[in-house]
Amino acid sequence: MTPWRHRIACTAIAIFVFAFIAGASSNAKASEAVLVYAAASMTNAVEAIVNVCGSGQTEPIKASFAASSVLAKQIDNGAAAAVYLSANVAWMDYLEKRNRLVANTRHRLSGNSLVVIAPVISALPEGAELAEVFAAMPGDGRVAMGDPEHVPAGYYAKAALNHVRLWDRIRGKAANTANVRAALALVEAAAVPLGIVYRTDALVSRKVRVVAEFPQNSHPPITYEAALVRGHDTAAARRVFECMLGRDAANILARHGFFPSRDERYADGR
Repeated sequence: MTPWRHRIACTAIAIFVFAFIAGASSNAKASEAVLVYAAASMTNAVEAIVNVCGSGQTEPIKASFAASSVLAKQIDNGAAAAVYLSANVAWMDYLEKRNRLVANTRHRLSGNSLVVIAPVISALPEGAELAEVFAAMPGDGRVAMGDPEHVPAGYYAKAALNHVRLWDRIRGKAANTANVRAALALVEAAAVPLGIVYRTDALVSRKVRVVAEFPQNSHPPITYEAALVRGHDTAAARRVFECMLGRDAANILARHGFFPSRDERYADGR
């Protein structure tokens, strides 16, 4: 082989090796991303928490939002989530029974309450009795709410309506949605006259207002929990998880209307 051909061959090999290493490095960095699966009702708060917890970290944090049930089933089917934030303890139980969670990482984050909302242009008064609010709904009106069979917010709504003896009146008018934010969107668009959502969902929108509230004892406690997912609990994931259990995250949750955590581990406000 002539010297110039030798040099070209060496250069080509060097370029190939460099490209291979660069590609491998890029793929490695992509694989290091910490994926957080969170209940749709936590969207705004978790996005703010991700910004705080991602500050100064080399590993990117990506968040995906949907109904807690949908996310739990995806995790059970092998989704690469590292952290799971659920709006219902039953779906944490579901994953724990299937050995999908890292032992002793399950923690309570916060609580919430349930309210009835109407479009901001609605003539309904605020602070009305629940029975009065639903009685004032047009005959062909619908009530937007999460699907009681699959969505935690819908499950709580059905339980609350049963408690106040309104479910039989409402069940045929329920506009069931895939998650609580979808129910919020229907009311924002004035596509329905009423919706049942978490109090925190009502707070993020200027297009709706709260017209009634359900008593806290009318439904099971609305408890948000967090846990690490088995098989994806890398050092980066653990750092993100600890951050999400810390003081800054708790303050963000409070600013977004969530109740303080009842987890004794962080009772000192860490």
